[in-house]
Parts: sequence; structure tokens; C-alpha cells
Amino acid sequence: MTGETNDLMTGTTTDRPAGTLLRVVAAGSVDDGKSTLIGRLLHDSCAVPDDQLAALLAAGHERGTGLDLSLLTDGLRAEREQGITIDVAYRYFATPRRSFVLIDTPGHVQYTRNMVTGASTADAALLLVDVRTGLTDQTRRHAALVAALGVRHVLLVVNKMDLADWAEPAYRAVEREFGALAERLGLAAPAVVPVSAATGDNVVEPSTAMPWYPGGPLLARLEECAAAPADDRPARLPVQVVLRAGEYRGYAGRIESGVLRPGDEVVALPSGGRGRIAAIDDAGGELAEAGAGRSVVVRLHEDLDISRGELLAPAADAPRPTRDLTGTVCWFSPRPLRVGDRLLVRHGTQVTRAVVRAIGDRFDPATAGRLPGAAELELNALAEVTLRTMAELPVDAYRQHRATGAFLLLDEHDGDTLGAGMARGQDRAA
Repeated sequence: MTGETNDLMTGTTTDRPAGTLLRVVAAGSVDDGKSTLIGRLLHDSCAVPDDQLAALLAAGHERGTGLDLSLLTDGLRAEREQGITIDVAYRYFATPRRSFVLIDTPGHVQYTRNMVTGASTADAALLLVDVRTGLTDQTRRHAALVAALGVRHVLLVVNKMDLADWAEPAYRAVEREFGALAERLGLAAPAVVPVSAATGDNVVEPSTAMPWYPGGPLLARLEECAAAPADDRPARLPVQVVLRAGEYRGYAGRIESGVLRPGDEVVALPSGGRGRIAAIDDAGGELAEAGAGRSVVVRLHEDLDISRGELLAPAADAPRPTRDLTGTVCWFSPRPLRVGDRLLVRHGTQVTRAVVRAIGDRFDPATAGRLPGAAELELNALAEVTLRTMAELPVDAYRQHRATGAFLLLDEHDGDTLGAGMARGQDRAA
């Protein structure tokens, strides 16, 4: 990624150094130690400011618990009182090798939408398990979500090794169980790392208590993960606003992938108008080229009828607009999704009405398998859903283009978010 990042599902925006940023989501069952692990990573890599560390020590003294590293991420009062993570917490830190965004997500099943929010922008996922209990249904659910969301690097963190007397057989049992699950989900070569977040063993520094483990500590494994390249894919620029001032006419938006240059032939979708880029502007003036993550204004030689909601893409490699949208949907609402329901679909900067045509196979977290399709989709369930939209949408396959392959399902009356989807994708435009 370069510069500013923005995600369709989260609506969050950050501005970080180009080429070095790795977004890491942490997930797991309740009490597996996600927040403590993130706190340990921050503390042991010297990323906690002195004043914040002093406040944590004071809070621990007041509660009689000593230094509680989980409080670095569990910031909500409800979280502190209940000892769980409810919201999605973001923390930034850097090592000499790279920069990181650590994303702490909830463990409770009722907060699955928060976990999807956190994982939708992640390059890597830390899935925590307690070595004493092994994989749970929620571990399988989280593994399925990161697989569906196309997270490139998955690391299983086998936590609380100190409570299992650092026993290698206990670690190996969890490793075998997760290996079988990863194979069923199609997760490529996940790493399995034994740690103790409470003591810090094998988190930032190697552990002398586990000489049988040949791999490096968790932080070193994260430093080796490659962030998803965005500039090597075809360009995608959802138009957010059209700028007009006298003879000036430009199309403003954020480049989600690829590179645009003056002279490139582009097509506006779904309208189909074609033109050639005359110039690319940003706040500093004209640019020779602009890559993924950059907010720009594109001017064309041709005077095309383009408005907000259109997508600019290379004429030779553009998605084919469609009204038949199929993808994996995670349903967020207590109200079930049913065949025949009407709602809104938000794709990029476009919002259109849609009707649910079919609900296909659902994911079974207990077996990591599939359940036959049904007439409705309940809260936190995942299933393949087919929609018929009023307007054509230029949808990419989510695994190739996260931003233009993702969509949101909204309530048509109040605009509330009801679900998030990852599109299967369409053929390329002619």
C-alpha cells in the first residue's frame, strides 16, 4: 500500500509510510489473550509512550492486578469491566524493519461483524488459541472469515504455553488440528507459533523455555510477511465527485489499485464511456503517474457524462458490469435475511436497490464444512447469496481486488449496515 488507505467495509482512513506497512488482525475466542498479546508486542518492542505506561501501572496498582497489558487495547469502559474486547482497537508501531497496524477484534460470536470489519483490510491474521483447550467453534469461524476475506498470511498463535509447562506434545496436537482445518479452508501454509503473552516468551524475543521450537519469535515472523501489492493489479478509481470550474472538469477519487498515467485509455463503468487521460492532479499539481492509495483528480481529453458512482478502469482490463451479484455474505443483523428481501447495495461509491434471489450453502463453523442452503440467513452466519440489482455494478472478484470486490448490504429505509459481502467476480469487459 502507499500513503492513505481506505476500506469499503470499514470506512476507515489512515496515512502511513509507503511500502512498509503491514496490517495485522488478531482474533480468537474469549480469554485466549488477544489484547494481552498485542499489549506485549507493543510493550516489548518499546512502542508504549512513558506517560501511557505510567497510567497502566497506576491502573494496575489501583485494581491490584499489576501491569495489565490488555488495557492498551481494551479502552472501552464496558470492556474493562467485563474483561472482554467488544470494539475494534487499532494500534500503530514500528520496528527497524517495518511499520505495523495491530487490529484487536472481539472474540464473542455476537461481535462477528466487528471481526469482519477488522479483518477486511488486513494483510496478516493472528488466530489465537489456548494450548489447553485447542481449537474452538469460534476459532474455526475466525479461520473461515480470514479465508473468505482473502487475508494473505495466517499465523496460529498457540498461547499460554506457560500454563502447559511448555510441553511440546500439547503444542503439536494443536498444530495438527489446525493443519487439517487450514487444508479444508484452503489456507496456504499457515505458520504455528507457540507463545506466552503473559510472560513474553517467544513474542518479541526467543524463548529459552521452548528449545524444541525451531522457528523465530512472533514479531520476527510478522516482519517477514509481505504486504499485498496494490500497484501490480489493473487500475481502479471509483469516482467520488466531479469537479467543475470554468473549463476545468475532473473526476476525483482514490486509486484503489494499479497505476494511472496521462495517455492511458480508460473506460467509465457502468456507463461505458471511453476516454484518454489528459492529466492527473493532486494538491501539489500535475503528476506523471499516480499509484494505489493516492487521492487524485483525473482529467480526460473527452467530455464524457461521468458522475459519482462510476468506476474508471483501463479499457483493456476492466470488469464487466452486471446486475446479477453473487458473493459470500456475512450477515450482521438480528433480523434474518430471506429470499425476496429488498435492500440497498453499496459498491464503491455507488448505491443501488437490490432483491435477494437466492441463499446458497452456509458455512458450518463446527466442521469447517458446508450446510445446505436455506430460505434465510441468521445473525453472524456466512453463506453464498445472489442478488439482482437495479443498476449495473462493475464488480471484481474479491480475491483479486478487495476494494472493488467488496460490497455492503444496507437497510433501504434507514441505511443501517446489515451485512458485508465478498463478490465472486465477473468476466472482463469487452
